[in-house]
Amino acid sequence: MRNDAENVRVRGSGTQSVYVTLRQEILSMALEPGSPLDEVRLSERFRMSRTPIREALLRLAADGLVTTLPNRNTIVATIDFASLPTYFEALTLMYRVTTRGAAQRRNGDIMKTVRRHQKDFADAVAARDAYAMIEANREFHVAIAELAGNSYYTAFFARLLDEGRRILRLYYSTFDDRLPRQYVDEHEEIIAAIEAGDVERADRLAIAHAGQIVRQIQEYIARDLDRPVAISMS
Repeated sequence: MRNDAENVRVRGSGTQSVYVTLRQEILSMALEPGSPLDEVRLSERFRMSRTPIREALLRLAADGLVTTLPNRNTIVATIDFASLPTYFEALTLMYRVTTRGAAQRRNGDIMKTVRRHQKDFADAVAARDAYAMIEANREFHVAIAELAGNSYYTAFFARLLDEGRRILRLYYSTFDDRLPRQYVDEHEEIIAAIEAGDVERADRLAIAHAGQIVRQIQEYIARDLDRPVAISMS
């Protein structure tokens, strides 16, 4: 028989497995906003008790990815399009302060990490792998934030990027996942400005980089929001 410590480890492993799987499905939009998450059905799907399922859902709720309704039913969190202007404002600010800070603090070791994530992003763009694009883009910008050296900015920016993954998924869908090479090149230009220590150019590039994302999403919302969103991952 398992002792209590072993039971906790097994349950914890189950919770992590459910959490990771559902999180990826939510962020990739395989589970659409508003989709029900029934504990009984999830328990059957993952072939485990409802306790690790419930714990995984609690973690997802803390991430802002699921919502518990007054009737105690749990659903995938909806995307609050009304709050996007303030979200974009915060996102643009963090692009600017982290890119500027990175240009001020140049560090060769961290730049190797930035370049590695940039290669992952370029490879994902070439493969039209939307999920990999989103992951590599996040890691690229978080690495730049880490180079800037303010842990509060890094944590806040990472949170914004995580919250915006589904928005970014919609953004890539406007290109049918055929992201133009331009966006890979923009990352390269940001890297060059950081390595040159050109703070003002880094700032201008960050503004432009954020601006084109915001414009594309705003155009999508204005044009297509009244139609069903059908998105699949590569």
